[in-house]
Amino acid sequence: MSSSSSRTADLLARRRRLLAPTYGLFYEEPVHITRASGVWMYGPDDRAYLDVYNNVPVVGHCHPHVVAALARQSALLNTHTRYLTDKPIELAERLLATFPPELATAIFTCTGSESNDLAIRVSKVATGGTGVIVTEWAYHGTTETLAGMSPSSGTGRLGTHVYTVPAPIDPESAGQFAARVQACIETMRANGVKPAALLVDTIFSSDGVGSDPPGYLAAAAAHIRAAGGLLIADEVQPGFGRTGHSMWGFQRHGVVPDLVTMGKPMGNGHPISALIARPEVIADFARQTRYFNTFGGNTVACAVALAVLDVIEQEQLITNAREIGAQLRRGLEELASRHPTLGAIRGAGLFIGAQITTGRAETTRIVNALRQRGVLIGSAGRNGDALKIRPPLVFKQEHVDQLLDTLAQVL
Repeated sequence: MSSSSSRTADLLARRRRLLAPTYGLFYEEPVHITRASGVWMYGPDDRAYLDVYNNVPVVGHCHPHVVAALARQSALLNTHTRYLTDKPIELAERLLATFPPELATAIFTCTGSESNDLAIRVSKVATGGTGVIVTEWAYHGTTETLAGMSPSSGTGRLGTHVYTVPAPIDPESAGQFAARVQACIETMRANGVKPAALLVDTIFSSDGVGSDPPGYLAAAAAHIRAAGGLLIADEVQPGFGRTGHSMWGFQRHGVVPDLVTMGKPMGNGHPISALIARPEVIADFARQTRYFNTFGGNTVACAVALAVLDVIEQEQLITNAREIGAQLRRGLEELASRHPTLGAIRGAGLFIGAQITTGRAETTRIVNALRQRGVLIGSAGRNGDALKIRPPLVFKQEHVDQLLDTLAQVL
């Protein structure tokens, strides 16, 4: 056994002894990572792995501009929003400028789970309702409330007054999505439940990735609003330019949500997130509750998030996501024409779901075979039969070529 293999085995044994069994690891042979940069992650033997999976380091692992902003602000001041400081205000100005004017107020949190949990609380106060609609294999967070709205989390139990509809992951189901939401609202009414919200990840990532045709969310939003509820757009995964169309996934659909949530990609992995709201939606909640999150919007986290926005703008990463994502999709479609195992290619920009026609076992084999060849990827969907492709937005053509060449070998 090599020295690096010995260190990995020792670390794995210590982890199993010390960490609760609720933790899991990717891959049949776990990957020991010691450092990362850009689209690359490295093992203790300095072996490079191409990261095709991690959406959290949205502008690339350990981006120098982001790291410098973190260090500079850490050496100056780190405190919360009950003091008057400039960074939260600067961040709110920069962030809200990327939204439609109807969405004009921000609350900072630390994680996507906190943002989604807060959005549900706000929606219930604003509407007086308790019913929430999510998709059948959604994931929205780890709090008790959100675990009951995250069928993919494996609890097997929906929360009180939580209803599900099939996800619109292909044009046929997208065409049926609004009608299914309306039917779900009618079921709520029959059960004596008043709707509070339709909560959707705007690219339906855990459901298997769905994005087309653009626009189908608008009719579903009209139905939930007619029933007195709100539309909550969960942008934790599709946000910050990942779809290559605009900054936020909902913008592809020509709809303005009532509440928008985001997560740790906002800080490239540093714990900062936010809830963006229509002011009139937040008004009643603000009168009733003084929401304060000690380190939501702290000065260091805000400096980091500002640096992330700098990089997205300066390196034109939304354009890069659109152009490189289109090249990746064409390459995957060409592979699918030669390999019947590879089916429908879905998604937008640098967020793609590639259906594996032969099921979960073959998807698992492909994921692990790619890992052995130095490409890190994941899977999604209720049946675990879709490759989930969402690399850092600094992905380039040479990285696309490596992914496609390696996938071709594995197929």
